[in-house]
Amino acid sequence: MKVLFLSNEYPPHIYGGAGTHVGYLSRELAKSIIVEVRCFGDQRFEEGNLKVTGFELDTSGFTCPKPLRSAFGAVRRCTDFNTTNIDADIVHCHTWYTHFGGILAKKNYGIPLVITVHSLEPLRPWKREQLAGGYDFSLWVEKTALEMADAIIAVSGETKRDIDCLFDVDPARVHVIHNGIDLEEYRKVDSTEALKRYGIDPKRSYLLFVGRITRQKGFMHLLRAIQFMDRDFQIVLCAAAPDTPEIAKEMKNAVECARMRRPGIIWIDEMVDQKIACELYSDAAVFICPSIYEPFGIINLEAMACETPVVASAVGGIKEVVVDGETGFLVPLEQMKESPFEATNPDKFARDLAARINQLMKNPQLREEFGRAGRKRAEENFSWAAIARKTKALYETLKR
Repeated sequence: MKVLFLSNEYPPHIYGGAGTHVGYLSRELAKSIIVEVRCFGDQRFEEGNLKVTGFELDTSGFTCPKPLRSAFGAVRRCTDFNTTNIDADIVHCHTWYTHFGGILAKKNYGIPLVITVHSLEPLRPWKREQLAGGYDFSLWVEKTALEMADAIIAVSGETKRDIDCLFDVDPARVHVIHNGIDLEEYRKVDSTEALKRYGIDPKRSYLLFVGRITRQKGFMHLLRAIQFMDRDFQIVLCAAAPDTPEIAKEMKNAVECARMRRPGIIWIDEMVDQKIACELYSDAAVFICPSIYEPFGIINLEAMACETPVVASAVGGIKEVVVDGETGFLVPLEQMKESPFEATNPDKFARDLAARINQLMKNPQLREEFGRAGRKRAEENFSWAAIARKTKALYETLKR
């Protein structure tokens, strides 16, 4: 069997959970089947059953508004994916950027289309700030692809429910297969090199946030919560890759205001590699995830694998990863039922986040218990080997 992955992200060019997922899953599947990956970028890699080819894009001739380049660039590369001959048995798409490529492959090459849903465009209305009219295109292409797909993989039960609610899809075609974690790469380490590099005091505890600067990740709620946090620990914000210049400015201003109120706020304004991330997770006293929308939340799993307790908003797939009172705390979020899905009582949410963080910071024994339980849960439920087996089994039902 041969499967063709289409993805906008692939290592080393990744900025989110989808890219991490595609990288690990493709390598694990390649242990038993042939996997070809076509992605956005300049990647060139071939080893054993795995071949990766990046497709670059020349936008020098684009005269459309800048926000539209993302959508038109995706369409061009999706076309290039298909004008390069496809000899796979199945095409498997990841994120809306590649859905048009999957549609073309299914229609022109007559092969089954599988789509993994890492997020859903109707539930991310803030993307209009980044894509302008391209957001309407992303809504259309996602709906079209999902409703014609032979199989859909939802990364959480919550995501499956969203798909059933939002699209005209036979529920029997939607399968829940969670994200995974490389338990060898993500484990507690003793190194403090990353702390020295970024000016984090290794003798003082710190709260850690890791994420892109986007409305989805709830960064403003975290910054609002800082005023309610105890002042005897550091706060490390590993946050970069803003959706828009406006959001970048909003983040910068909010961090400056927070720093005026309390010392010990360190902002790492870059996307760090896996090794550095592992060090940051391992040395953190608590990991915080204040997302307002999270289909799965692989960052929580990474923190748990490094034996760090998690405080997270009780939304989406996070509730299937973090066990409240066992691997961390889930903080309820009262939010709008329709776009833009923001908190209806942001002050209460900020205070509730801070209360759980303060509680853990004061209790080293509880942190240690949660940390051990988090690692155990990652080991027992989220290995890539198990996820690859489930994915391959699904492919077998579709092979013609």
